[in-house]
Amino acid sequence: MDHLSYKTLNVSKKTANKGWVIVDAGQGSLGRVASEVAKILKGKNKPSYTPYADCGDNVIVINADDTRFTGRKWDQKYYLTHSGYPGGQKRTSPRELKAKSSTLLVERAVRGMLPKNRLGRELFRNLHVFTGSEHPFAAQQPKELTLNI
Repeated sequence: MDHLSYKTLNVSKKTANKGWVIVDAGQGSLGRVASEVAKILKGKNKPSYTPYADCGDNVIVINADDTRFTGRKWDQKYYLTHSGYPGGQKRTSPRELKAKSSTLLVERAVRGMLPKNRLGRELFRNLHVFTGSEHPFAAQQPKELTLNI
């Protein structure tokens, strides 16, 4: 047996086999959909996964209006932000955030599941969220992915 056959192959940005995937946000609850999308963005669903490289696919999330929460999270869950000044803390419920833009709910959930570093910011650029089922990425011939959740 050849001694080179045991060599571990690490993927770089140039050698990564990146594709396009469509995920329907109405398939399950927001957290379960967001965790699957984060895995695909990071590339953990591929055998050539490399933790320090952008080897994941580009993800198109459609039907962000159909996101669901379990329980009473629409009213009881809060997103906290702080301006940095005394008394600058603001609470926003998911209902208020969806009224502003329903894509923000999905983007915020996925961003929280990505690494908090330079790679995470680069991976987040591969996420495209749309409120309806229409998207402008038909030329990339994305594969539709059904999640097992």
